Amino acid sequence: MTKQIAIVIDSLAGGGAEKVMLTLAQTMLQRGHNVHLLVLQNFGLYDVPDNLPVHYWKASKTERCDALWGMGKLSREFLIWIRDVQLQVGQFDLFISNLDKSNLLMSRANLEPTYFVVHNAVAEELKKERRLGPIKYFKMWRAKKALEGKKLITVSHGIEKEIRASGFIHPQSVQTIYNPFNVEEIQRLAQAPTNGIPQGDYMVHVGRFAKQKRHDILFQAMREMDNKLPMVLLCNNTSKAKKMAKHYGVEDRIILPGFQANPYPWIKQAKLLALSSDCEGLPTVLIESLICGTPIVSTNCPHGPEEIMTGPLAEFLVPCRNPESLALAMDKALQVYPDLQEAEILNQVSAENVTQSYLALAG
Repeated sequence: MTKQIAIVIDSLAGGGAEKVMLTLAQTMLQRGHNVHLLVLQNFGLYDVPDNLPVHYWKASKTERCDALWGMGKLSREFLIWIRDVQLQVGQFDLFISNLDKSNLLMSRANLEPTYFVVHNAVAEELKKERRLGPIKYFKMWRAKKALEGKKLITVSHGIEKEIRASGFIHPQSVQTIYNPFNVEEIQRLAQAPTNGIPQGDYMVHVGRFAKQKRHDILFQAMREMDNKLPMVLLCNNTSKAKKMAKHYGVEDRIILPGFQANPYPWIKQAKLLALSSDCEGLPTVLIESLICGTPIVSTNCPHGPEEIMTGPLAEFLVPCRNPESLALAMDKALQVYPDLQEAEILNQVSAENVTQSYLALAG
């Protein structure tokens, strides 16, 4: 039976949550279901397929969809917008809500059935926001508390365990569904001709320039390495990245092509992909790198890397905030690395299997 699915998300900015939801939507469409993206703010870097309907609530990033005060009025406006969309396209059999602004609004809308996807470690995100001041912390705290009594989907078992153990929120239910990956499509896109890729050997890091990603640790590790290969940074704020690299004395070894809608040729041709984060949910880029056949080295941050890098790959997990360990692992990975076909995670994240798990929620 054809299902009518709504995927609700803050924007189409260039993050992992946006990418995996686009993959989920495309796979559902291929299986003959009706999928609509309900996007709070009309901005972002991802292209949307022509056959995927998108509905924007706010016309731009400057139009606020959350506020310190006045959330009652915004919530009513949001619910009216959802109802208007349903009048146009029909009632939805399932709402899948993603990211803090969407989750806050959807929690107040009380639309059924709604499942809230938790993409990152709750405790780590709160800890990070606490350092940024009371207002930012309160808004984050409010968004996480909005998940109280809700049906949650976590993208890794680590996040699920954290939620169950912490007692910060008490969901109605919580289950893990890994993010979906279209393996064949990623491998096809990795073969696409691309301008600007270095001719010689290089390493790669993929991720927005944000404190969570710890580019400072990455640059310190580069400085400590015996191997002096350059590092391609696929990030969104190249000027800040360049300034930090200069501070750590590795400016001459970084290549900054900026955000790439198709990062896979860059990943495939790299000798190594490195992740230096303090926290993740299920780091998409590690799985994408394995699909492309590129070795990975990662911090063993909460959560996700240890679920991806199992068996022989676990040797290349290193402690967080430890550039010396990261440097040693990167040097070793460039010399010898296990067979990537032994990565068990690749059998668990196929888009078809993950999509079936989501469709089952619609009844």
